[in-house]
Amino acid sequence: MFRYSCRLLSNVCQHQLQLTKGFQEAAIMSQDIGHNKNKVYKVVLTGGPCGGKTTGQARLSTFFESLGWKVYRAPETALVLMSGGVKFTNLSKLEAYKFQENLIRTMKQIEDTYFELANTCPQNCLVICDRGIMDASAYLPTEDWAQMKADNNWNEIQLRDNRYNQVIHMVSAARGAEMFYTVAGHQTRHESINQAIELDQITAGAWVGHPYYDVIDNTTGFEGKVMRMISAVCNRLGIDTGDRLSTNSKKRKFLVTGVLDWTIFPPHQKFMVTHDYLVTPSRKMQARIRKRGQNGQWTYTHTIRRPEINEESVELRMAINSRDYEILLAQRDYRHYSIYKKRTCFLWNNHYFHLDEYEDPCPPGCKGLILLETYTTLEGDDLKVPDFLQIEQEVTGNSKYSMFNLSIKEEMDRTKSDASIDSRDV
Repeated sequence: MFRYSCRLLSNVCQHQLQLTKGFQEAAIMSQDIGHNKNKVYKVVLTGGPCGGKTTGQARLSTFFESLGWKVYRAPETALVLMSGGVKFTNLSKLEAYKFQENLIRTMKQIEDTYFELANTCPQNCLVICDRGIMDASAYLPTEDWAQMKADNNWNEIQLRDNRYNQVIHMVSAARGAEMFYTVAGHQTRHESINQAIELDQITAGAWVGHPYYDVIDNTTGFEGKVMRMISAVCNRLGIDTGDRLSTNSKKRKFLVTGVLDWTIFPPHQKFMVTHDYLVTPSRKMQARIRKRGQNGQWTYTHTIRRPEINEESVELRMAINSRDYEILLAQRDYRHYSIYKKRTCFLWNNHYFHLDEYEDPCPPGCKGLILLETYTTLEGDDLKVPDFLQIEQEVTGNSKYSMFNLSIKEEMDRTKSDASIDSRDV
């Protein structure tokens, strides 16, 4: 068991080395079947009308192909089916229900076809899904979606969290870039600005709860928006883009003392999360596993953060199964407490937030601790924090609130550990 765990850890480290040696070297390595680990990464691009999804998909494809990756693009299933003459306004309630159910089944089959191809690809492979299953669920009444899940034995942890590695919401130009919103030249787009805003909010809300959800808003020009989208994918994969992409998005963290008013809290998803740190060859390296879920359904993640490269700590996250999780858990570092959180995920003011409430049993420094986190390009007071939360102060970059530091048992030398800490951990 120990040998298997070490081999798994070694494989992840090799992935990390491949992803951070530069673009040319990565391209060469990805063509070398003997050394390739066949990285498969599945991304959903979603968003309201006129958000840049189509252009973004093409640019994302070109970028990863330039790194030597194979890229597959799963088409938008709804567009394919609707182009066959279907009009929702002409369908009865039952017909609309069955059409949406078959749309999701068709989407699953189309995506699975590309996923299978990716799994046998002799290169690192990126699969871009033009919308995903939760987009289709957004257009169903709550009771219909519940019935459909029951009829098909579906659950949202599998359809939303486990099926895709990352979800990127490209905010409609109708929200913050109104002068650029247009329906001209688009055969299926006819929404007014108000309708576009509503559709954008509906699709955004459908994905709340996904563990790696990035919202790309209109705070920059369109070129900057596309660059931020590509950079979001690279950051999650641990690819060092150097100066090739220009982005200043960073995590900001706030200390919260309570929720002022739950009645105005936006739609949200709640999860239970457990973090455990693992033994590593060097104290300069962090490794941890995470178990995250709701209603008895779970996702598992293995994260390794390597020592600083070019003044940045490089991180790789990979989804694992329950068996690998249990094997790795045997390598838990007992110099650290296990961390238990209740995580509330929500969208507010075009930003995706995590509200983490630390649960018992917890380390002494976590008693009653509540932290709010988001990724943003906004600096200082330009970022508006939720007014239904009681924010005490911003603690971005404060090592006291690094989860790694919070988990350290008192007998461990904190001074030595602080030198290797990157407070961006989640």
